[in-house]
Amino acid sequence: MTAEPSRDWNVFKQIFVDHWDAFQQAHPRYQTAYYDELVAKMLGCGNPDKMGYTEYRCFHCGQGKHLVSMSCKSSLCLRCAKVYVDNWVSQVSTMLHAGVIYRHIILTVPAMFRTTFYQNATVLLSGLMRCGVQCMDDFLSVVRGKVLRGGSIVVLHTHGRNGQYHPHLHLLATSGGLDSQGQRWEHLQYLPYALLRRKWQWHLLRMVRQTLKSKAINRLVDTCFTKYPNGLVTNVQKGAVPSQYQSVARYVAKYVVSPPISLRRIDRYDGHQVTYHYRSHRSERVERETVDVDTFIGRMVQHTVPKGFKRIRYYGVQATKTFAKVKILIHEALAKVQGVIKGAIKIIARLTSRQRYEQSTGRDPLLCPHCQSEMGVWRIWHPTAGVIYDECEAIQQGKYASHGQRAGPVNRPEEGLPPTANGLPLSLFSLQ
Repeated sequence: MTAEPSRDWNVFKQIFVDHWDAFQQAHPRYQTAYYDELVAKMLGCGNPDKMGYTEYRCFHCGQGKHLVSMSCKSSLCLRCAKVYVDNWVSQVSTMLHAGVIYRHIILTVPAMFRTTFYQNATVLLSGLMRCGVQCMDDFLSVVRGKVLRGGSIVVLHTHGRNGQYHPHLHLLATSGGLDSQGQRWEHLQYLPYALLRRKWQWHLLRMVRQTLKSKAINRLVDTCFTKYPNGLVTNVQKGAVPSQYQSVARYVAKYVVSPPISLRRIDRYDGHQVTYHYRSHRSERVERETVDVDTFIGRMVQHTVPKGFKRIRYYGVQATKTFAKVKILIHEALAKVQGVIKGAIKIIARLTSRQRYEQSTGRDPLLCPHCQSEMGVWRIWHPTAGVIYDECEAIQQGKYASHGQRAGPVNRPEEGLPPTANGLPLSLFSLQ
């Protein structure tokens, strides 16, 4: 089977349909209800009979009809990943402090620790996110020479561009912080890269050593310090992010919340092997890799995190619980800094499913194709909850019943107008 680079979602699903059972037999680690549910949801996404649906009908002419399947929200689903990215951009754009300069910072885990992180994901991944924030606060304080409380939106990535396991952090971090009294905002124009490398190495290896507490880990930590005397690989985006009136959230979304692979990167599937492409960090060129289906499925499912785990977390002055209070403090503190920070944040509205459909197809799905009237909700059904709403039942219960004397002529078919019942066209009921 050859996958054309189109919007067809079936190729990725077909790989799991053909080989998921065999993969589970070969890898008992994935023989759990949690993984079965993730795969089942992904395979059922877009199928109204399995996921549920909202049905729209035209209440004006009774002819228009549109069915919207409920999404699966599975972390394996490439279809839901695009919606997740859009929603994340909208959410984050409302969680940034106007006037504060942000930087995109990447903190990596050395290759010698990747297997350790994979085998101990439950206890290490949360610690990884926390120590990234501790590293940044320590780093900012050392650079300024006083204790600063910065803020970070931290996103955990577990995959590299080729899909292999590569845990690292993306931070949307303030380029500065509040002083210890919370009265003044200290902006840092220059961030010394070499210091950040050493700080990150110390915080990461201390966290690993204290979390796992074994002789083997102690030896691995000592080896890492010896192998990387100048610290670990980090990356600081050059310059201020965003520039005036640009959205930092949309800028960083392509780096931060993307799935392990997108459908357009799958070039071929022949039933036994999968060929896909990616842009290499080292060569900066598009490279192709062909792997057997067992390896491909493994590269996809290894990036699912424990149930309930939050990949995106807010710390410091970005913490959601204290955001409103801190926002006032920052505004007052910035007022004392003349002409230093002039950045602006653009709020991005979250798109509805209707708007996404219209952007994709150029057609409003809820406008009746026959009379161009806006259609209304007719029925909502869920495979577990059953019928949640039924317009026909609402009509029978008197939703449109008039409690006063009705004025005007009765609508008659011989006058060229559709016959009605309770003000709605009879053809609407014939669609039942």
